[in-house]
This record gives sequence, C-alpha cells and structure tokens, in this order.
Amino acid sequence: MNQEYIEIELEEEPIELCNLLKVLDFAETGGQAKQLIAMGYVAVNNELCTQKRKKMYSGDSLKFDGETFLLTLAEGAIPNPRPATPTVKPTQSNVPAKKPTKKQSNKKRNKQPQVDSKTGRKPISFG
Repeated sequence: MNQEYIEIELEEEPIELCNLLKVLDFAETGGQAKQLIAMGYVAVNNELCTQKRKKMYSGDSLKFDGETFLLTLAEGAIPNPRPATPTVKPTQSNVPAKKPTKKQSNKKRNKQPQVDSKTGRKPISFG
C-alpha cells in the first residue's frame, strides 16, 4: 500500500511537536497546539502522541487532520543524533520499605502531644 505524504524539510533538528504544529499553521498559539496534542488529534510515527514537547527528528512522520507529513533534513543541515533510549532502572517502589525501629516510631509519637492540657483538643499542624 503506497501512502502519500507531504514532505517537510527541517533546517535544524530536533523540533518540539507543539512548535512544529505552530510552524505548519495548524495552531495559532503554543497553548492551542498543546491542547490539540493533549486531546489526541496528533499521531507521531503512526502512534497516538500526547507528549506536547516530543522531540521530532528527520525520518519521523506526523499525522494530523487526515494528512500525513514526513520530516526530512534540509540540504546542508547537520543531523542531530537521537538520544539513546533510557534503560529501565529499579524504582524506589520496587524496593521493600524498611520498618521503623522502636526508637524512630517513639519519636514520631512524642513529637506532638495527643491532647492539649488547657483546651482538651488535639493540636493541628499546618507545616
């Protein structure tokens, strides 16, 4: 299947997706471009994209309003290499939490009095 596309030449790369929509006159303002992206009207490389500041490079495709656009690098422009994909690192939530020692748990309890001796009410902390 031969899909037709409109070629867009980039003079420098990368360009953020929201800025690309403004340059192509699909949005009048950056806020409007970000709304279009967040509402799911834009696809990058045949996948729905909601990342407003996604970096676009030559070779990427953009679909918007039934049109397909292919980004290419203008003649004489220096290509900027894509960053390497990040590897998944273990997060803090994957590590089991340590139980507080008896000393630590007593410090938390004794930090504020349970009931004010004058008013009989529990103190409230706003900090």
